[in-house]
Amino acid sequence: MSTPSLQRSPVPAAPDYRQAPRYVYWEMTQVCGLACRHCRATSKRVQHPDELTTAEGKALLREVAAFGNAPTIIFSGGDPLERQDLWELLDYSHELGIPTAVTPSATPTLTRDHFVRLKAHHVSAVSMSLDGSDAKRHDGIRNVGGCFDYTMQAWEWTAELEIPLLVNTVVSEGTADDIAAIYGLLRTKKLIRWSLFFLIAVGRGRYLVPATTERAEAVMRWMYEVSLDAPFVIGATEAPSYRRIALEAMRAGGWTEEAIAATPLHAGFGIRDGNGVVFVSKTGDVYPTGFLPVSGGNVRQRGLVDIYRNSDLFAGIREVDAFKGKCGVCEYRGICGGSRARAYAATGDVMETDSLCTYVPAALAL
Repeated sequence: MSTPSLQRSPVPAAPDYRQAPRYVYWEMTQVCGLACRHCRATSKRVQHPDELTTAEGKALLREVAAFGNAPTIIFSGGDPLERQDLWELLDYSHELGIPTAVTPSATPTLTRDHFVRLKAHHVSAVSMSLDGSDAKRHDGIRNVGGCFDYTMQAWEWTAELEIPLLVNTVVSEGTADDIAAIYGLLRTKKLIRWSLFFLIAVGRGRYLVPATTERAEAVMRWMYEVSLDAPFVIGATEAPSYRRIALEAMRAGGWTEEAIAATPLHAGFGIRDGNGVVFVSKTGDVYPTGFLPVSGGNVRQRGLVDIYRNSDLFAGIREVDAFKGKCGVCEYRGICGGSRARAYAATGDVMETDSLCTYVPAALAL
């Protein structure tokens, strides 16, 4: 366990996400040609009989617009390209002024024409995954041969068509030793952000081994060091304690508060499960994140805006002073708050401590 920080200066305030999220994730379908070993959704080859219809999807998009200063909506799955109405829904999002991102799966059916159409339908970004620095490692996670090559080809098309690319990589005990090599490969590609997802044991992810706390902390410290000259933004998913690590490193390096405030890191302060993020399932259930299987309601019975702002689950999960254990007394709880999904996966209580973090809060260091 790490020693308490020697620097106890005030922690910057986080933006207020009580009224509107920054990101809305919509799991459009469970259909996918891959069978990834860490898949949250446990995707299948057949459509769920109760997926939101096109009309219900448009109603959901109107709710997203009703937040005001529209959040970005991420059309995910499964593989959203398996929805025949994707293009209609993308056009409707554009009409409503909602920025959109799409997460296509790297399968043999993914073609250059798909990317041409995505650009024509006003997609703001494409998000894809890379979980290994070579075909053997990546395809071993994706459970489909050739996935690595399909991914590399897809990235050539995004670069050619000038579609902003976001890349996601899972961090587990099985992938942690390969993270630096993955970074080396990504430096040769054209992307705007690399997000490292620290595994939550849900869905198929129950069959992978999460990184230990010590390994995770080491990866996060490495992330900060390489981020200083990386050609793209580097961030963490389901590891909000990275903000504390990076903030302390910047202060130790002599960064001014003004310089810190101008970083992408600062822009993400306070975003965590249910606070700045909301997830809508294929059947309309609303979760704080896709990795936290506790619903605040269903959009077929209650509007997304109302669920996000007023449901007991979402309102409660934003009360950082009510968190249990060290998360509830940590001086970084406003900008970090811990992974509520990991707390729930480990204890069955969304308000419990995030077990990934090694930090000792000042209140407990006496």
